[in-house]
Amino acid sequence: MQIVAQQVRFTQQGTIEYEKKVNVHAILKKSINKDNEAYMTNIYEQYKASQPQFITLKSVLTFSKEQSVFKPAEESGNPSQNMLFHYPGISQINTIHTDFEKQITTTQKTVFEEVFLVKDSARNIKWKITDETREIAGFQCRRANALIMDSIYVVAYYSDKIPVSGGPESFNGLPGMILGLALPHDHINWFATKVNDQLISKAALQAPVKGKALDNKGFSATLDKAFKQWGRYAEGFLKFFML
Repeated sequence: MQIVAQQVRFTQQGTIEYEKKVNVHAILKKSINKDNEAYMTNIYEQYKASQPQFITLKSVLTFSKEQSVFKPAEESGNPSQNMLFHYPGISQINTIHTDFEKQITTTQKTVFEEVFLVKDSARNIKWKITDETREIAGFQCRRANALIMDSIYVVAYYSDKIPVSGGPESFNGLPGMILGLALPHDHINWFATKVNDQLISKAALQAPVKGKALDNKGFSATLDKAFKQWGRYAEGFLKFFML
């Protein structure tokens, strides 16, 4: 009897196209509280009646085994026609370079009219890997859960057939590429729609260089100072600017 071994191909460099979907109706409804319900309920009802429930934005992760660059797709930046486009959870404000060998991220962040260049250690996420699986963009993926920034619940799906510990935005640290990511309580998710296995040039993996240079601590302090007068309204903005 002849046994033929099946060769499994592992993708170690290429590009991944993601779609970010935001449930705007749910975000608006969640923002209603006893202090603002008099006017926010009306805004929510008007928006729900006239605008689609979901906003979809596209982004691309270019990667090799050593580094990656995540950024908005050219045709998909911020939903400028939407009344909530300044809200960072809905917009795409980051271009992120990750050096997997040095475990350093360099993030160009657009905060309203200002651009910052935040360079610091890669986010250290304590993942809990589960037995749940699902197929994403043709890859069988395993689920992992985590809590970041003390309060943000994260669900990720990664594939070990792409043996690069990266993912969309600043999410990483799993034994394979993250192809699906959800923030269930914040009504936002990123899912890969296409994986392109191809050679990537060094020029395509250059870190961003423009912006006011800070580390995470300095960036957080700058935001706290800028949003000091916003009170409770600032919470949602600060969380997603730091994400």
